[in-house]
Amino acid sequence: MEKTLCGISREEALALLRQYIPQENLFNHCLATEAIMRSLARRFGKDEEVWGLAGLLHDLDYHETKDAMERHGLVTAALLKERGVCDEIIEAIKAHNAGNLGLQRTAVFHHALTAAECITGLIVATALVYPDKKLSSVKPQSIVKRMKQKEFARSVNREHIRECEHIGIPLEEFASLSLAAMCTISDQLGL
Repeated sequence: MEKTLCGISREEALALLRQYIPQENLFNHCLATEAIMRSLARRFGKDEEVWGLAGLLHDLDYHETKDAMERHGLVTAALLKERGVCDEIIEAIKAHNAGNLGLQRTAVFHHALTAAECITGLIVATALVYPDKKLSSVKPQSIVKRMKQKEFARSVNREHIRECEHIGIPLEEFASLSLAAMCTISDQLGL
């Protein structure tokens, strides 16, 4: 497997995910986050591979750290560091859990990953209320409407989704971009 400039190939990243993430729904969440991050990278003229890999690997340690969120991201950082993954990816992964790690999000990349990984849950929950349970049935306006309903998908952090506004993307546009990105892999997601 060919290494990329970021120190890990997508194939290696997928193998790591399979090794560390036994839950299919969490695996799919990582795939969805990757799709959104690749779309955001294109929008900002950034390295699509770097941004995509950060999205794919951001929850690598979740199964181990879900009950100790003060370690979430740090275990992944150590795993990726020993594999020679670039610091840019590692820092973004840690920053997506900045509040629990006492860090600040300081880059567009950090805000993008935080917003992207959070909106996946809202989009999936929105799709699941439709009779066909398909992403293709969801409209961006429905996502924005659900965003305002605090009881809907209660565990989704709306403030983190709104970090899209810190990077100059209005919520409606971010919902549309994210939904479109996830639709490109709807078969993989089973939606």
